[in-house]
Amino acid sequence: MTKVAIVGSGFIGRAWAISFARAGHDVRMWDQSPAATAGAHDYIAGVLGDLAANDLLRGQAIDVVLDRITIVAELGEALADAVHIQENTPENLDVKREVFSRIDALAGPQAVIASSTSALLPSKFTDHLQGRHRCLVVHPINPPYLIPAAEVVPAPWTSPETVETTRAFLVAAGHVPLVMKHELDGFIMNRLQGALLEEVFRLVADGYASVEDVDIGIRDGLALRWSFMGPFETIDLNAPGGVRDYVERYQTIYANIFPQMLRRLDWAGEVMETVEAERRKRLPREGLGERQVWRDRRLMALAAHKRKSDQEFGR
Repeated sequence: MTKVAIVGSGFIGRAWAISFARAGHDVRMWDQSPAATAGAHDYIAGVLGDLAANDLLRGQAIDVVLDRITIVAELGEALADAVHIQENTPENLDVKREVFSRIDALAGPQAVIASSTSALLPSKFTDHLQGRHRCLVVHPINPPYLIPAAEVVPAPWTSPETVETTRAFLVAAGHVPLVMKHELDGFIMNRLQGALLEEVFRLVADGYASVEDVDIGIRDGLALRWSFMGPFETIDLNAPGGVRDYVERYQTIYANIFPQMLRRLDWAGEVMETVEAERRKRLPREGLGERQVWRDRRLMALAAHKRKSDQEFGR
């Protein structure tokens, strides 16, 4: 089995461990805090049970997948002979620089070193490394064992071989990589999500819609198509002549709207009183944990459905 190292065993690290173990890799997890790893094995076992119930373990038994995950006490033990290293430490630049220095010094020359950061550019914490050519970002949407998309973000000095090795590794593990050509603040997915969030906060703040109406517009509207098509394919299929025809027909609508969308709104300002009050009316704070479990189980059901549909339609 190919050896994979997980550095940092919080929720993201545990989720990656599940994904890579399910793909058949020998996974070793390390965290500088023993408390962080104390409940990792039991947590992972619980998730594997839900995945098995939804036939999302590739036909493997729970114990088989769980036995591939080992918690180790030393960083060097986790890194030994690893071909892929996934770092999951806090979103702090100084921490990332220190951790990557340690990993680069200890890891074998064959190892790709990837960070799960969702905000920090790889150039900011790898520029000082002797092995910086093998460093990049692999940013998931959590949890990666349910959501296959993962962003591959190279630094200016990341080698093309590292990018291709990482892309192929992710595909083999059941992921769908988004391979960026250059690093950019927010990467791809956070920029897309951020653009949508900016508008939903404006719609509520300016009194055009309630929080629930906005959620309906995505949940029962746009997201139904987006769950199996991207925005470019959506518009390509929404005009008789394809994407060029769509733009010729409808671009003027968006050109008229765009100037109204340039105003930056403080999400934590006055609008938050409305947003929080409406959300807490629909879901009391004490129900958040239970609803999060519901979300993950619905994601499992959706993942199982999409997998079956992809097989049926030959995607």
